[in-house]
Amino acid sequence: MSLLRRGQQGHGLDVAAEDTDDARINAIDALRGIALLLILLVNVSYFSSGYAFQLVSDPAYGALDRLVAGGVELLLAMKAYLLFSFLFGYSFTLQLDSAARRGAAFGRSFLRRLSGLFVLGALHAVLLFHGDILTTYALLGLVLLAVRRIEPRSALRAAAIIVGVLAFVVGLAAALGAAVVPDQAAAIVAGARSTEALRGGFDDVVLEHLRSLPAMLGALAVQGPLAFAAFLVGLAAGRHRLFAAAHTRENLLRRCERVGYPVGLAGATVFAIGGGTANMTGLLVSIVTAPFLAAAYAATLLRLFTRRPRVADALAPAGRMALTNYLGQSLICVLVFTGVGLGLAGRTSPAQTLLIALTIFVVQVAASWWWMRRFRYGPFEWALRAWTRGRRPAMRR
Repeated sequence: MSLLRRGQQGHGLDVAAEDTDDARINAIDALRGIALLLILLVNVSYFSSGYAFQLVSDPAYGALDRLVAGGVELLLAMKAYLLFSFLFGYSFTLQLDSAARRGAAFGRSFLRRLSGLFVLGALHAVLLFHGDILTTYALLGLVLLAVRRIEPRSALRAAAIIVGVLAFVVGLAAALGAAVVPDQAAAIVAGARSTEALRGGFDDVVLEHLRSLPAMLGALAVQGPLAFAAFLVGLAAGRHRLFAAAHTRENLLRRCERVGYPVGLAGATVFAIGGGTANMTGLLVSIVTAPFLAAAYAATLLRLFTRRPRVADALAPAGRMALTNYLGQSLICVLVFTGVGLGLAGRTSPAQTLLIALTIFVVQVAASWWWMRRFRYGPFEWALRAWTRGRRPAMRR
């Protein structure tokens, strides 16, 4: 079968696209599979050390450790989740079209889906990972539903305005002397305490997550608007069926690369050298330039999938059950790094931590391939679909 169409419609973590009997767009699943890896490479540091959440480096890190961590900041931080957000917006348009073809009411079922997503996200944030994104997607999904009739050009303009306003606010805060980490010494002390808590039992881990939630809400003041801007760009791309006709958009994809890589990498360099999200100026630069680098990544991957369909075939099963894999990544990381399992928090270097993340992803790709040959949905995709439709769908193929 072709790269772009295979199987049945269903879009994993974006949870915006309703499963239908239409041919699915395989490139979406493959891109989401890669996004899963990129998200994990960023998130794993928050499982492996309490210092990451405090936006400071572990004092025990050497030069090589700082170089590896800086590489993640340079290439992935504030870019990986934008890919997921873009796909959420794109898949939202597919669900709208699916509901229209079936003559089904869209708003009520989508609200049920969002409510289920919010509950899953809240449990995820408390029990597994305080950096959960699902609750944010559920809340932003309400806004996306409200503006679902927006025209593509208007969506792109709105996305640019959101980024511009956010950049202005952060820039103003930087000019007024605001600091993301006002007390470096206190942050290091808090990082040590957090790392020790992560090495404790389940109760200690949950309490640490609860203590961290207010700070996470603060971080969403930046991530939330950027994610919604990416929703709107994905919605515009979905209106034009970018993925379904990717092979005919070679010039557009090349332009994304020619502009996105120079602008995105220049901004990412300033961001990484300046201290990443711990520095207001670097944060400002990344707000403006990270979308360019994320777009360049997406363009390169789409071109790769067009030329190497087997690569897309290998990654697509992981993307089809992305919600399950996203939650599964957190569960595995809890078992590896916290005192619930091996208790490796604070005991692995950044390079070792990334190697663990890569191993987790490879296992998930293999497991997803095995699972999707036998079942129509991932376990959590099945549960969310059952909640959305009020009935249990057939699981086995």
